[in-house]
Amino acid sequence: MKKALISSVILLIILVYFFYPETVITFPPGITAPDQPRQTNLTTKKEWTIEDFKIEALAEYEIKARVLSRNNFSLGIESELSPFDLALGWGPMSDQSVIDKIDISQRNRWYNWYSDNLPIPKKEVSLNSANVHIIPQNETIEEKFEKVYKGSLVEMKGYLVKVTKADGWRWISSLKRDDTGGGSCELFWVEEINVLDK
Repeated sequence: MKKALISSVILLIILVYFFYPETVITFPPGITAPDQPRQTNLTTKKEWTIEDFKIEALAEYEIKARVLSRNNFSLGIESELSPFDLALGWGPMSDQSVIDKIDISQRNRWYNWYSDNLPIPKKEVSLNSANVHIIPQNETIEEKFEKVYKGSLVEMKGYLVKVTKADGWRWISSLKRDDTGGGSCELFWVEEINVLDK
């Protein structure tokens, strides 16, 4: 009986994953988020704790961007703070006519893209997009992300942060937009979010 129930649940998850259509937001061609993310150095130290996590703000951070992909998490120590990642695009990577020509995906905590015929130079893709680990400030902010889909246009404010635990575990945000590979993702403590979908 128990095995049958588990099998049924697994089958349901598979069916939902493969056959339930993903909500995708589209915009007319044109750049919808023209500005680079704004990062501001802190003048005073700012840190706080959540359960056994110590969080230290590294810089103020504001961004307006298109959501190129979203990946939700429920396993792993990181998911206790960051329940999802957003691959975000600004500048030319917020233009629907560009986004439509690039295959964008996320796996684990990584963001990947591929195109047979890039509509913009490869460097411009890297400089105008990023994988961002989202840490909602509280449940109210997290609930607002329920209306954030692939293609959504969002504005967010908060801090890039460093997170540590007493056992030595740590997770640190990148503070540069031109880095790639391991350690290049932003770890973003979000205090404000506005969804600008029509």
